[in-house]
Amino acid sequence: MYLHLGRDIAVPYNSIIGIFDFDTSTHSHLSRQFFDRAEKKGQVVVVTDELPKSAVVCIENGEQVVYITQVSSQTLYKRSL
Repeated sequence: MYLHLGRDIAVPYNSIIGIFDFDTSTHSHLSRQFFDRAEKKGQVVVVTDELPKSAVVCIENGEQVVYITQVSSQTLYKRSL
């Protein structure tokens, strides 16, 4: 099964490590460091032109990929059920 993240991006459920809400996760210094490092390594894929609401961290082909999406973490969770 796949989780649709927006536009034409869908990821397999078994590749998802975590789904993070930007409203709460960016308050932590460690979370901001994590996202900054991923961006510097070129591991971030932005799925939206709108205000991002969540990040989905996946492992694809042995590499970490962070998808930034306008879909809320709650909606993504509901889609995964």
